[in-house]
Amino acid sequence: MSVDSFIPELWNAAIIEPYEKSLIYGQGSIASRAYSGNISRVGDTVHLTTLTSPTVKKYTKGQDITIEDLATNTSTLTIDQGSYFAFGVDDLDKLQAAGALQDPATRAASIKLRDSADLYLAGVLKDGAKSSNKLGTLQVVNDDPQRVGTDQTTAFKTLVLLAEKLNSNSVPTTGRYVVVGPKTYSALLMDPRFTRVDASGTSEGLRNGIVGRAVGFDVLVSNNVPTTAQRELAIAGVPDAFAYASQLLNTEALRDPKQFRDIVRGLHAYGATVVRPEGLATADINVVEPAAVARVA
Repeated sequence: MSVDSFIPELWNAAIIEPYEKSLIYGQGSIASRAYSGNISRVGDTVHLTTLTSPTVKKYTKGQDITIEDLATNTSTLTIDQGSYFAFGVDDLDKLQAAGALQDPATRAASIKLRDSADLYLAGVLKDGAKSSNKLGTLQVVNDDPQRVGTDQTTAFKTLVLLAEKLNSNSVPTTGRYVVVGPKTYSALLMDPRFTRVDASGTSEGLRNGIVGRAVGFDVLVSNNVPTTAQRELAIAGVPDAFAYASQLLNTEALRDPKQFRDIVRGLHAYGATVVRPEGLATADINVVEPAAVARVA
């Protein structure tokens, strides 16, 4: 790669890097990351074992107890995804940049790898939820909740319905999250039940995608939410419902034997699977303007 824009003028040594997207679906608060250390190459298979729950029986004094054999269920996590970057940096470009051009370029490439994985993870979560936990398409009003019209609902009530789906499956309340898109988050901000600190449970700003708490969920916003015809899919769940294994297998720099430049390249291997479909719930959100109804007093 030759950065022609560096020639022949003087340029600032500080190279402006691209905006960084946060890794949302792959962070530990959303996916179990216990298996990443087992990866050595693309194509590896990780076997995941879950244990059935023991049966609780009524005890009668003087009677023998029954010993139960617990069963295990095995699923596989296949590391079938791989992505890489490889670019060249001319020696002249590095000199004119007054620094190592490959450093910010490598960081930018790593961001792209992470973003690519996050899009893949969103798709796995979308398809993996239990069918009865999918709310379908909801018309969510992007305005004051009092202006909701017929066949419309609020973003806040959508969170309530997602929580209800998880509650009906006895999903633990600890560690619950919901990831929403930017338009859904905008609709949430219209609702005072979400924006009040005493209701949301936090006054912190954006941190790793977290924008607040509501209805027992850590609420995260992501630009990588699955979309269909401008609708955004909200995904709720708990970390042990979803497993993600990832490894940056190689990052290396080497000299190009044919030119005066460095070659920098890296390989990322990863895979994901839904372990407990009942631990996920989704809502297909169509953010709309309020219907033509009189304002509720």
